[in-house]
Amino acid sequence: MRAVLDREMDCRRVLGRFWSGWRRGLGVRPVPEDAGFGTEARHQRQPRGSRQRSGPLGDQPFPGLLPKNLSREELVDALRAAVVDRKGPLVTLNKPQGLPVTGKPGELTLFSVLPELSQSLGLREQELQVVRASGKESSGLVLLSSCPQTASRLQKYFTHARRAQRPTATYCAVTDGIPAASEGKIQAALKLEHIDGVNLTVPVKAPSRKDILEGVKKTLSHFRVVATGSGCALVQLQPLTVFSSQLQVHMVLQLCPVLGDHMYSARVGTVLGQRFLLPAENNKPQRQVLDEALLRRLHLTPSQAAQLPLHLHLHRLLLPGTRARDTPVELLAPLPPYFSRTLQCLGLRLQ
Repeated sequence: MRAVLDREMDCRRVLGRFWSGWRRGLGVRPVPEDAGFGTEARHQRQPRGSRQRSGPLGDQPFPGLLPKNLSREELVDALRAAVVDRKGPLVTLNKPQGLPVTGKPGELTLFSVLPELSQSLGLREQELQVVRASGKESSGLVLLSSCPQTASRLQKYFTHARRAQRPTATYCAVTDGIPAASEGKIQAALKLEHIDGVNLTVPVKAPSRKDILEGVKKTLSHFRVVATGSGCALVQLQPLTVFSSQLQVHMVLQLCPVLGDHMYSARVGTVLGQRFLLPAENNKPQRQVLDEALLRRLHLTPSQAAQLPLHLHLHRLLLPGTRARDTPVELLAPLPPYFSRTLQCLGLRLQ
């Protein structure tokens, strides 16, 4: 009992210290008072190797992806190398694309190696837990904490922000197609449906009260087009609700699927150059098909394009300041090398 109380007191003592320290950490800075949506990435650091030449790709078309068939030890080493900041009980990772946070028993996931990662970082008995994370197919920020009280405080902060419709997370995405509006809101009722052995997110038109009770959820995201080129767009997305594959489906509803979306992009059809939505229930997941001009611009063969990773990156996260009225602290994760290279190929810039 005494050990538990001592640990709780330790967590409380470090709270004040690490909140002030966040402002000095790598990739972390206080949000300027006049910072609007999309201004946060102005001075972001890029990891070594992220500025790739836009020539032919050779045998490694997508630099920065995790190798397949990693051992537990290799994954722990990769995650330790992906740490972008560490202050007090908080550890921040830049998660590689394709790494699941949780999964089935025996599956290699972020959650499954947290004990080894905690030991590797010298935390000993203070095992890390997940506070906030990007999904399996997306890359970007993962926030971990070795202090349960800190984790609880942050989770309450994120919950209250969602209820107040204050965005705390900003994703960057490259889309195949350019949204009709330069910015706005995307609202859709979504549900999970088991189709041919796969759980898919499906839009629901005009949901009834019964639908809501049965699991249909009204979802909302903000979007802003940052740059366009070669028929593609760099878009910043801020989800205000949480639902499986929300951002991917929202961009499909804009007829602009995320580049590398091999799950939902087939719901967008094209006839005589005009795009339209196909019934979600009748479209199985399949590899995204890109037109020849875009393949040439990306220096990809059709077989390479079939392996294109999802270009959806949790780039920015806001954390609460030391006191309630303090300016939120901004945490940034650099873009993956393959994402940066795609931007260069398309002539897009994250302003």
